[in-house]
Amino acid sequence: MTEAYKVFSIVLPVTVFIGFLLDQVLGDPRSWPHPVVGIGNVIAFLERRLNHGSPAKRRRNGVLLTFLVVGGTYLLTLLVLWGANKLHPLLGLVVSVYLVFTTLAGKSLLDAGQSVLAPLKQGDLDAARKRLSWLVSRDTENLSEGEIVRGTVETLAENFVDGILSPLFYAALGGAPLAMTFKAISTLDSMVGYRNERYEDFGWFSARTDDWANYLPARLSVPFLLLAGWLSRMPVGHAYQMWKRDAAGHPSPNGGNPESVVAGLLGIRLGGINCYHGQTHHRAEMGEILHPVNALDIVHCRYLVRTATWLSLFPALLLAFIAG
Repeated sequence: MTEAYKVFSIVLPVTVFIGFLLDQVLGDPRSWPHPVVGIGNVIAFLERRLNHGSPAKRRRNGVLLTFLVVGGTYLLTLLVLWGANKLHPLLGLVVSVYLVFTTLAGKSLLDAGQSVLAPLKQGDLDAARKRLSWLVSRDTENLSEGEIVRGTVETLAENFVDGILSPLFYAALGGAPLAMTFKAISTLDSMVGYRNERYEDFGWFSARTDDWANYLPARLSVPFLLLAGWLSRMPVGHAYQMWKRDAAGHPSPNGGNPESVVAGLLGIRLGGINCYHGQTHHRAEMGEILHPVNALDIVHCRYLVRTATWLSLFPALLLAFIAG
């Protein structure tokens, strides 16, 4: 029993560490099988069969959808790992590492920022707008260079939490089953967590579950980003003040934490006017304008996210040792 405990206490941090490294090196190979695709297919299948009826019925069915997808993902992941370990413990480790790897989006997030930055540096605004449209839901056809930069920085800042910090936190806390469960929650939110006619009632519980799942990691992002900014001699004191002043004004209970800190570190203002399907919306503003927004802000933001990502690895490994 003692030996089994020792083995598991080592396996969990090893799983987290190797999964993290694979993400940093490989990113998201498009040709590889990805469990999130399967989760998305299940959500789409259930949505077509449950999203109907009165508003009250849609709300009840939305709760049912969340429990089916989240609970099913956790149980299925446990079953897969149990079967793999039965065949051979090394196979169980490989499967666990691969599943953790698929939940992380460190390299792919930085690559997404670079995909907008590259044409922006060449002065090709049309290409930059098109690349940004792959990352955000707002209208991008007529955005200026500054607005393109703002949209990219907001995406990098917000996705540092749900694409990197949250799955890493849950992987360290509960291995592949908990990391995959978080990914199921995140996928639900990205597919049905919208405030529109189709999903206002049906997706409300999925959206709230995503808020709850990201609550602690979003707040943990603040010290990681501040430390990353301090290492690159950015205005940490100013960023801290922007976080205290502006984070709560964000429409998301979590998004304001990384965005306000990044805005303060870069010395720019995030938020403001966005257009969605031709409709203008005003989003709470984060930070103060210390210099005109330009493409270099994407460079600095990518550096912040990369540094904060590596800084978060060490506490994650410590948590994995404790949890193991």
